[in-house]
Amino acid sequence: MSEEQLSILLVDDDEVDRLTVGRALKKAGVTVKLAEAENGAEALSLLKNWKNNLVDVSKTNLFSDPVAHTTCDLDLILLDYRLPDIDGLQLIADIRALNLNLPLIVLTGQGDEKIAVEIMKAGAADYLAKSRIEPNTLAKAINGAIRIHQAEQAAELANQRLRVTNELLVIKNQELEKQQQQIKRQNIQLQKAYNLKSEFLATMSHELRTPMNAIMGFSQLLLRQYPDPLSAQQQNLVQRIFNNSKSLLDMINEMLDFSKIEAGKLKPIPQKFDLSNLINSSVEELRSLAVQKQLDLGTQIELKDSCLFQDFHFVKRTLINLISNAIKFTESGAVTVRAWEIEQTQIAIAVCDTGIGIAPQDRDKIFEAFRQADQSFTRHHSGTGLGLAITQSLVRMMGGEISLQSELGSGSTFTVKIPRRYDA
Repeated sequence: MSEEQLSILLVDDDEVDRLTVGRALKKAGVTVKLAEAENGAEALSLLKNWKNNLVDVSKTNLFSDPVAHTTCDLDLILLDYRLPDIDGLQLIADIRALNLNLPLIVLTGQGDEKIAVEIMKAGAADYLAKSRIEPNTLAKAINGAIRIHQAEQAAELANQRLRVTNELLVIKNQELEKQQQQIKRQNIQLQKAYNLKSEFLATMSHELRTPMNAIMGFSQLLLRQYPDPLSAQQQNLVQRIFNNSKSLLDMINEMLDFSKIEAGKLKPIPQKFDLSNLINSSVEELRSLAVQKQLDLGTQIELKDSCLFQDFHFVKRTLINLISNAIKFTESGAVTVRAWEIEQTQIAIAVCDTGIGIAPQDRDKIFEAFRQADQSFTRHHSGTGLGLAITQSLVRMMGGEISLQSELGSGSTFTVKIPRRYDA
């Protein structure tokens, strides 16, 4: 038995029985404060006072230091079934109605076991025959009732906490559901705005190309000096008009291609072509830009089989973007286009330059749309910042990948790896 002091209410109209219980508890070594009630009404009165924490124990028989008119917590009720003023079942019901949640042990007379079982069904923890009350038996019954009661309380507390947790989870789930619905609505709105932006870019790019082509056409006509010759100053001005118009048309085309990629309207159309011829023609197309900057522009083609089944325009656009970028960001030295076979089913194309290079913190940014390594308004190199974003999208649509190796101040190498044959 625990050495802690217990507070027990003994309800019995027989004084001899009450003394027998008190002696048995003392002999069993139970440290107890024993309050006594002679009938049901007195017991209910004491319990109500206990509930209000105003317990009058003037009739208490204590085996430790007796103190009159004190307050204490109640641990157990020992209840005689046969009381002069109330039926045992009714008294248990009245005690339960007080919501004290206390364990009860029923004390029965000889031959009252059947009745005691009915009382236990009503909520008692155990029953003992008065004729069999012995110190060890009584102590064991009290200890067992209290332990079972404590276990039930702990289980009930755990269940309450579980119910509270479940309620909180339900509330959280409801809040998450509301947030998800809100996010879905916002995503729909963002998608609509995104689609409108893409449509606007496509429409504006298409509409701007028509007058720009006209400007370039008339500029070329004037540069032919037909029907009248131009002075040197006039030729210089017209050439500037043509060059700037071409630069602007290139940016418009980039915007148009990017809007098509975003809208999913640009799909690979594979065809058979010779990669070596495509590389050489692309290099010659851009050679004038390299000559203007006095750069060496060359190729190193190491292909046993230069035949590809891919989108011709995707590969050409990739080459043009990478070569023109290399020329743009290289002030001296050389730009070299290499091609080789990684394996039988995959080829690699690399564009190497001796230009300004790219800092490590900027290498991820350059593949983002509208981003350049130098984002300042005073940057030396113009452009939309779409070239590499478009290139990466084209390479991925062909089933390939693009990578970068660069050292600041020493140059960059962009390497494209694509399947020899497009797999839809």
